Amino acid sequence: MSVKIARDAVIVEAVRTPVGKGKPNGSLAQVHPVELLSHTLRTLVERTGIDPETIDDVIGGTVTQVGEQAVNITRQAVLSAGFPESVPATTVDRQCGSSQQAVHFAAQGVISGAYDLVVACGVESMGRVPMGSSVLPGTDPFGPGVAGRYPEGLVPQGISAELIAAKWSMTRDQLDAFAVSSHQKAATAWDAGLFDAQVTPLAGASRDECVRPGSTTEILGGLKPAFYDATYAERFPQIEWSITAGNSSPINDGASAVLITSSETAARLGLRPLARLHSFAVTGSDPLLMLTGVIPATEKVLRRASLTLDDIDLFEVNEAFSSVVLAWQQETGADLAKVNVHGGAIAIGHPLGASGTRLTTTLVHAMRDRGARYGLQTMCEAGGLANAMILEAV
Repeated sequence: MSVKIARDAVIVEAVRTPVGKGKPNGSLAQVHPVELLSHTLRTLVERTGIDPETIDDVIGGTVTQVGEQAVNITRQAVLSAGFPESVPATTVDRQCGSSQQAVHFAAQGVISGAYDLVVACGVESMGRVPMGSSVLPGTDPFGPGVAGRYPEGLVPQGISAELIAAKWSMTRDQLDAFAVSSHQKAATAWDAGLFDAQVTPLAGASRDECVRPGSTTEILGGLKPAFYDATYAERFPQIEWSITAGNSSPINDGASAVLITSSETAARLGLRPLARLHSFAVTGSDPLLMLTGVIPATEKVLRRASLTLDDIDLFEVNEAFSSVVLAWQQETGADLAKVNVHGGAIAIGHPLGASGTRLTTTLVHAMRDRGARYGLQTMCEAGGLANAMILEAV
């Protein structure tokens, strides 16, 4: 009796644009977000040599789906990239983890047999489409039920980051030191050419624009708290107001994309897998602290994978704020020497919808460069959500 072997899902290519400052003078400021994303889609096809007509779906992540990022931006990027009109596309929103969720959906589709070849991707032009602009003036995106459940009110992410720093007793020096290390690692990676294979230049930009090799704790120590608010100071007297622009991720523009298929299809098409998508998890957590979901998400994905923290060689934990990663480290006990080894979002940048597949791109290339067997990626998300997944070398 023959036994049918379960399908797997593998990444065969992973690319991203440089990450630009989300400002009028940023390197990607003049690039329409549709063109940011379509550039990465074309690059996937050029590097792999696949016929785009064989792509079963393109799943993209974007957070602020309004203005130039409205009307299913992923479909517009597919058309702009010159793909056949028959190639479908959809855009998902799990806040900062949107394109990581796109990876989950794409891989799960391959494993189930619904897809043979699928792209997971993401884009955000925060300079052209400001964060929060999808909430119309005078409207309430939460509704009376949420207001009744949280009568004291929820808070912005910056306040959540402050609450996390207070709960885990972090000092300003610790937060700034972590931020400095992110810049140092990213600068070292760029100088060593470790990003060259994954970054596809665009509009004259070839490097991440926010990496500051000369950053020091003394420089960061001179920055004022970014989120101080008298009302919140009265409500939360435990806050020491230590979150600044220096230990937070910046405002950015960028796009990223990964091509996912099965090992069987990869072999048939002559594509070399970079990593296998091993396990996935998504979880909800306290929407007041909001950004701590990476802790239970990490625990959940390790259980699903039947692995322990010690089995993981490399971690990518999105650096929305220093306090997020340091709280995660305190709770999990992970070795910081294995975390964001080529720098994280504080240095590289955090173009919201693009960050999930940007982290995946960074992780899969770092695993290959370092001979790692397992890599774990996790992202905190607004509203008290988090995604986590484990990649395995092949």
